[in-house]
Amino acid sequence: MADKKRILIVTQEMKPYTILSQISEIVREYSQYIQENGVEVRILMPKFGTINERRHRLHEVVRLSGMNINVDDDDFPLIIKVASLPGTRMQVYFLDNEEFFKRKQVFEDAEGKFFEDNIDRTLFFCRGVVETVKKFGWAPDIVHAHGWMTSLLPALLKTTYQNEPIFQNAQIVYSAYHAEQANEAFAATFEAKMTANHLSEVVDVYLKDGVLDLNVGASKYAEGTIMGLEDVSTENIAEPILPYQEELSDRYVQFYEELLGATEENV
Repeated sequence: MADKKRILIVTQEMKPYTILSQISEIVREYSQYIQENGVEVRILMPKFGTINERRHRLHEVVRLSGMNINVDDDDFPLIIKVASLPGTRMQVYFLDNEEFFKRKQVFEDAEGKFFEDNIDRTLFFCRGVVETVKKFGWAPDIVHAHGWMTSLLPALLKTTYQNEPIFQNAQIVYSAYHAEQANEAFAATFEAKMTANHLSEVVDVYLKDGVLDLNVGASKYAEGTIMGLEDVSTENIAEPILPYQEELSDRYVQFYEELLGATEENV
């Protein structure tokens, strides 16, 4: 990029901290790749209880901690921790909360059952990301969200936080991966949950005839969508779309530049 841009990467997992799927490897490699190509990167992810704080040298960022995040009109304290990503000059910030993230499993219990409060954890994480970046005072040029746990972030930035100065010039990119399990688990309560959290206006974007598609909803609030895996459906995904890239390439940076260029042309 001609000028050094700020890229905020928001992800549900990343190697070496949380490794559940290909997302963890993709985000790890891609983050370093774009950082080495002249981009300023910050990474935010959940601090699941499976992450060994001593091994990965996490420590609390006191100046960022102490906020409360509202879910279902209840307040939950947000603790921010940070670590340096090995082999890079990047900082990874971890969002923590006793209620949502201390358990020793990530998305499923010991019997393999999807946690009933995963939608609450998603809301907490996405709202926590916005509030943390506000406290950074660090205005991103691109907000790039990875995975279904980040799928409500584009909607929040275009509704609840649409007038937030720190995000006024940010372009939102969403990387779509498999979300079938979350779609099925969230569908029955999605409308009620969004209404309870003052997001009723997003229901019709994500939920059609009782069928929930988090990827489709996120894509409609984003400026661009990247297909994170080759076998993820592009049906109803909003344009522009960057097809799945088998190998890291300049195409990611070019996609960012196209979105930023389109914005500048419309000013």
